[in-house]
Amino acid sequence: MTGLVAKLSDAGTDPNDTLAAGRSLWSDARRRFVRNKAAVISLGLLLLIATACVVGPWLLPYAFDSADWDAMSQSPSLRNFHFWGTDDAGRDLLVRCLIGGRISLTVGLLATLTSVSLGILWGATAGFVGGKVDALMMRIVDMMYAIPYLLIAILLVTILGREFYLVVLVITVFSWMDMARIVRGQTLSLRSMEYVEAARAIGVPTSRIIFSHIVPNLLGVVVIYTTVTVPGVILTESVLSFLGLGIQEPMTSWGVLIQDGAKAMEVSPWILLFPAVLLSTTLYCFNFIGDGLRDALDPKER
Repeated sequence: MTGLVAKLSDAGTDPNDTLAAGRSLWSDARRRFVRNKAAVISLGLLLLIATACVVGPWLLPYAFDSADWDAMSQSPSLRNFHFWGTDDAGRDLLVRCLIGGRISLTVGLLATLTSVSLGILWGATAGFVGGKVDALMMRIVDMMYAIPYLLIAILLVTILGREFYLVVLVITVFSWMDMARIVRGQTLSLRSMEYVEAARAIGVPTSRIIFSHIVPNLLGVVVIYTTVTVPGVILTESVLSFLGLGIQEPMTSWGVLIQDGAKAMEVSPWILLFPAVLLSTTLYCFNFIGDGLRDALDPKER
């Protein structure tokens, strides 16, 4: 390495400029992200919560739907291994919080991935094609904004029943419009770039230009917005479950547990405290990670 620097200096080239030029956008972004202590701590805490939700129920002696009739509404203690206490039906609260975390995180990730994919496809197509197609597609987005999602959720639950996939479907239908608007705006600025004009000039199909040239250059914006969308989706699922429109018994989620805890908060406050703390911590972690990614991928920070 010393010899390389010496040769560069002898050749009249600044070695620092050469080494800096060899850095990629993603390597610079990774360095800036690592320097953000709040984002790194949040990432580690989020991974810890996710790992506990996946592995924890296998290590605990109780099932999420089994009742301990000798420990109904027991406060947190080491007795009978109910570390976080039990609910009014004698079910272990720790294992139910971990299972609820599985459901809430799964719904958040699935609904976010589907809504982000739909938003990217819709926004990139509208922004690149333009004209009447763009106007029509964005008017559809405007109309979707005017529809209250709770009304649709109630209708779907009434017609199709209360199933896990319905929660993901309802959230997806009403969470892709923001991504479509963001992607469209970015695409409008990218479609006039030289490499896009060159691809058009040699006859590259429109679909290939969108997926090979437009979408890859949107990854920074997409990654940032995805980390912001996940907590919103998890919160929406919790609200639906709290209102009785989401996950149903005997399965559980953080929203269901908070609903149960709100009913017994004066007698058994731990039933509300633990799932509320897990939900709040997870939402804060995603938000801090999103802020860290935004700062890391911001071109002005380079």
